[in-house]
Amino acid sequence: MTSSRVLSVGTDASRESVHAADWAAREALRRRLPLRLVQAAGTERPAPRLPDVDLPDRGVLDVVALRLSYAHPALEIIARRRPEQPVAALLEAAAESETLVLGPRGFTGYSGFLVGSVALAVTARATRPVVLVRAGGLPEDEWEGPDFRPVVVGLDVTAPADELLSYAFEAAALRRAPLQALHAWTLPPMRGDRPGGARPGDAARQEERLRRSLMEAVRTWRTKYPEVPVEERLLYGQAGHHLLKAATGASLTVVGRQTDASRLGCTAHSVVHHVTSPVAIVPHG
Repeated sequence: MTSSRVLSVGTDASRESVHAADWAAREALRRRLPLRLVQAAGTERPAPRLPDVDLPDRGVLDVVALRLSYAHPALEIIARRRPEQPVAALLEAAAESETLVLGPRGFTGYSGFLVGSVALAVTARATRPVVLVRAGGLPEDEWEGPDFRPVVVGLDVTAPADELLSYAFEAAALRRAPLQALHAWTLPPMRGDRPGGARPGDAARQEERLRRSLMEAVRTWRTKYPEVPVEERLLYGQAGHHLLKAATGASLTVVGRQTDASRLGCTAHSVVHHVTSPVAIVPHG
């Protein structure tokens, strides 16, 4: 299904979905898109109270839409209730959107650190990018002084994905932020008694090959987005470890997943479970 020019956010009564809606509103304004609030069947609960507005009879969609319209009067907001259960409703919303934004523990009635089953199922199967936004983050957390913190993208340079780089570069350009393109690598264990193991000198040759591949992977996108400062980071070790470290100073972390897979890869799985700043998961391949 062709995506519409709209950014969608899953909405229920959870604290994380409210924070996700706040982030989605700012992102929709950056992208000059309407914001669509999506509520699935079975998630209608008492609406979150606004401290300065008494709306005891309003539902979740009405209260969140009103709150966002006060905060962002220039934003076009569409409220949509869907008859499907959460996973089906959100997958359909993702297919109709440029990006779907979720609170990782919404739609379950529980707020915690790890990603909930609904968010995980949607993230692993959506045909469009999904951004997970945790509760507790503030808009100023995305900034360092007068500038946005970097956008970090994790790459596998042996199979670079244009969809992943396109999303990361556009996000950095919209924020006027630098981009860190990160690839982590390791060598097989050194074994002198068997063929196929690493040998002395292999590390230097492999590192140089990967460095050239990383530069080549981002070259086209540097030309398309000349205003985006790019730092190419080739790091030895496990990708998940290095992405978690880089994400602590990022405004947004971007990782990919294979479109034809039914679950997240180990690196994406680690990032979505443990990174506290917003994470974009982009299907590719």
